Amino acid sequence: MSKYFLPLSMATSLSSHISLQTSESKISDFANWYSPETGIYSSKHPSISLPTDPFLDIVSFVFSHKHDGVTALIDSSSGYSIPYSKLLPLIQSMASGLHRLGVSQGNIVLLLLPNSSHFPIIFFSILYLGAIVSAMNPLSSTIEIKKQVSDCSVRFAFTSLEKINQLNNLGVHAIGVPQNIDFDSENIGFSPFHELIGGRFGKAPRPVIRQQDTAVIMYSSGTTGVSKGVVLTHGNLIAMVELFVKFEASQYEYSSSKNVYLAVVPMFHIYGLSLFVVGLLSLGSTIVLMRRFDGNEAVKLIDYYGVTHFPLVPPILTTLVMIAKGATNTENSFKSLKQVSCGAAPTSRKIIEDFFQVLPHVDFIQGYGMTETTAVGTRGFNTQQCHKYCSIGLLAPNMQAKVMDWNSGSPLPPEYYGELWLKGAAIMQRYLNNDVATKMAIDKDGWLRTGDIVCFDEDGYLYVSDRLKEIIKYNGYQIAPADLEAILISHSHILDAAVIGEMDEVYGEIPVAFVVTRHGSTLNQEDVMGFVAMQVAPYKKIRKVVFTKSIPKSATGKILRRELKKLLSSSCRL
Repeated sequence: MSKYFLPLSMATSLSSHISLQTSESKISDFANWYSPETGIYSSKHPSISLPTDPFLDIVSFVFSHKHDGVTALIDSSSGYSIPYSKLLPLIQSMASGLHRLGVSQGNIVLLLLPNSSHFPIIFFSILYLGAIVSAMNPLSSTIEIKKQVSDCSVRFAFTSLEKINQLNNLGVHAIGVPQNIDFDSENIGFSPFHELIGGRFGKAPRPVIRQQDTAVIMYSSGTTGVSKGVVLTHGNLIAMVELFVKFEASQYEYSSSKNVYLAVVPMFHIYGLSLFVVGLLSLGSTIVLMRRFDGNEAVKLIDYYGVTHFPLVPPILTTLVMIAKGATNTENSFKSLKQVSCGAAPTSRKIIEDFFQVLPHVDFIQGYGMTETTAVGTRGFNTQQCHKYCSIGLLAPNMQAKVMDWNSGSPLPPEYYGELWLKGAAIMQRYLNNDVATKMAIDKDGWLRTGDIVCFDEDGYLYVSDRLKEIIKYNGYQIAPADLEAILISHSHILDAAVIGEMDEVYGEIPVAFVVTRHGSTLNQEDVMGFVAMQVAPYKKIRKVVFTKSIPKSATGKILRRELKKLLSSSCRL
């Protein structure tokens, strides 16, 4: 671990027999970004002036930016591309078609789609009319789709042909979306879509849209409980573009319009939506889209299109490192790549070290954000003088934070672990139809309780441990599963791993490891337990091992621990 990443046991709220004091003289060194009187952390970056016009909408904001970008979107499977010169006309044409179809201000339109060049066009055309987008994983089950349709009162939807009848049966007018814009397609099922985007209906009338109006409803489990609709406004999206995407681009000398991004992270998730659907299009960058991730194909695309930036999640990072290890000449294979950024879930130090062994010329950063913060939170930034690859970065401009002791409710100074609270212009408006959950998540002063355990180091860089709800309480100690997972995947025979707690009458909980081994491995439970035991304190030892074919994860790479708990309780295996 980095010398700035303090062990979880060093936080006084977790271990009463350890006394760690931050001296007054040391706290004075943090004066420009931490206040001991209020417990508030401020961004070390200069503040950014956000647009004050209350009648500014995200579509007008994005397309008001001048740049010299040429190609906006490229579909990797077909090579079909959309130039920036045609992007806004396509959006306006689609908006006119939707208006004629009956979509109006305040209507909620579901996007049940994978990554495609159509996604941003459909997204902006809906918002152009003052309507609202609700995005969803296209692999969602019928029950999940029915719940979201009902919760949002969805009237229209864009989806694949095979889901049209399913949505129609739910009272939703569904439109089938082809993989690529192809006006010569003979598939009659896509005719409604082609009529919408290629029709000549004249410009649709634009309603008055305010920054405070709802733009997007994304679903998130928050810090705990069932999935809830996160209500994000036009103002939230504008803040995201300014404080996340545009600001990060401003930190580098090269032109954003020359950057080529590989889009693997799903657009229906806040991570992908913030970058590939909204933010990068304001900068003139080129976005190469993959519908489904394939490691070898991704490497080919990096070389073919000269990809410079690759935002990804930990499982994809692991795959990329494995492929790079097997490459005979990584400089030629990845020579265009300038930066890999990782988010959505914790990344192990071992994987980061392996990354730099095989791709030493590529910058690596981590970031932090939530659906509830419109993806704004922290972002890494490396310089000649400061490299903190294991950190999730500095607070974004204009953002404030607190680190709260979850036992006493008191704010904690730097170098202490506690729950992260955030405040700023990108924080969600509310949870949809759920005042109770909203009040639990956001206090009266506007602080969002994230549920993540973090620590600021002496330079203002943030380190994340794990979620409160994923802490294992064993024999009076608290254990972060991510720490054990990092050890497990460092074993040469282990491809993937996850750790959860199982209730125990004597010890409270015991750590249980789910392990995916390489083909042909003869690794057994005793081998795994012994391997971990040699590297951790006694109370962190793995007490049970379950061998499985795969680890259930969300689209962004987060381990679905609830699914593992279900498997454990029912004595089933994947």
